[in-house]
Amino acid sequence: MSFIEAIILGLVQGLTEFLPISSSAHLRIVGEFLPSKTDPGATFTAITQLGTEAAVIIYFWKDITRIIGRWFRSFGSRGGSHTTGIPKNDPDVRLGWLIIIGTVPIVLLGFFAQSYIRDQWRSLWITATVLIVFGIVLGIADWLGKKTKPIEAMSYRSGITIGLAQMLALIPGVSRSGATTSAGLALGYSRPATARFAFLLAIPAVFGSGLYELVHSFGEPEGAYGYAETAVATAIAFVVGYVVIAFLMRYISTHSFLPFVIYRIALGIAVIVLLSTGVLLPS
Repeated sequence: MSFIEAIILGLVQGLTEFLPISSSAHLRIVGEFLPSKTDPGATFTAITQLGTEAAVIIYFWKDITRIIGRWFRSFGSRGGSHTTGIPKNDPDVRLGWLIIIGTVPIVLLGFFAQSYIRDQWRSLWITATVLIVFGIVLGIADWLGKKTKPIEAMSYRSGITIGLAQMLALIPGVSRSGATTSAGLALGYSRPATARFAFLLAIPAVFGSGLYELVHSFGEPEGAYGYAETAVATAIAFVVGYVVIAFLMRYISTHSFLPFVIYRIALGIAVIVLLSTGVLLPS
């Protein structure tokens, strides 16, 4: 039964990681309706995200290798007749720096707030509340944002702001893509530009968190799911996640985020009702 649950959770992770509806919230909620009726936990969540982030790397491979290559070449020599460096103001070089700088806030909070991440913030009352609140925030940002700036025009101030928004994703229900997308839209960037930067920005943070949890899981008592089940869930999340990325990048080029806003609010209200009637327990 645990393998069937892991398959279900892997599907949930892959389907929800890149949509602005919070994969951690869905894993937390779905876990309560499975036969084991348990919270998959922060460790399981972080490790399965390695699968979805692997999908990001494959999908955006050309962008990633170009950014990394040009970022390193920006340290080259630009003097004399043999110019080998890339200008510091090159859009790809700037993106490289923005990803590095934008990752710092979530790394710091993730390090210093471990007890909250593993315990207090996993209350379903908090999950339901932030699903609704940040759903409304996403809707307002998508409605009022100018949505005109391309990713090449992203400034350091914007990158830092979006990085601070990503930090909120440590709370189940906020959604990493939802928080960063809301910030990007509010700053005037187009939907595709915001989504692309959100995907790239998540890579170091998610891989760092997942590898940290994976290493620290060795020698520790197994949680709700063992290594084999977690590996199955991660593999499924990778395959499903890749399909979802392709879908989302096509969808947002011509559609708004309104369906996701409505879904978040409806899900949050449903969880509050289930908590109030005793069908679900908060922790």
